[in-house]
Amino acid sequence: MATIIGLIRHGVTEWNNLSKAQGISDIPLNEEGVEQATALAKRLSSEESDVIFSSNLTRARQTAEIIQQCLGVPVFNDERIRKINCGLIEGTTEEERITRWGANWREQNLGMEDFKMVAKRGLTFLELIKEYVDKRILVISHGAWIGLSLQHYDSCCQYD
Repeated sequence: MATIIGLIRHGVTEWNNLSKAQGISDIPLNEEGVEQATALAKRLSSEESDVIFSSNLTRARQTAEIIQQCLGVPVFNDERIRKINCGLIEGTTEEERITRWGANWREQNLGMEDFKMVAKRGLTFLELIKEYVDKRILVISHGAWIGLSLQHYDSCCQYD
């Protein structure tokens, strides 16, 4: 048997629907997000899982708790798998960012967490794989964390 990891992005929030940068702002799931998490829990109920790890942000925790109710496995919250800190852009839309900081807002220092630091957090967390040999692990996190972690995973982490 092999260790299997399922990387899952949390359900949708109102800020997702409004195209606002969420970052580490603690936004809950909306009704659609709860429905998404419930549908995923039902889908996952036909498979075995041993443990769930969740970002400590509400939207991920809610997703994890809904899945946990269906699967009956423990959930552990971990700050390392939380969303990228978006600094001053949190709570703003693209249009608002352009109005406040201009079209080149991405080139400015607006207090955003460095992508490499997010990936480093992700890779540090993924080291836990070694402690869960032959287990099925669900990780409830955020799209940016998942993407940045996977981009850097192959180049630095080799497991026997």
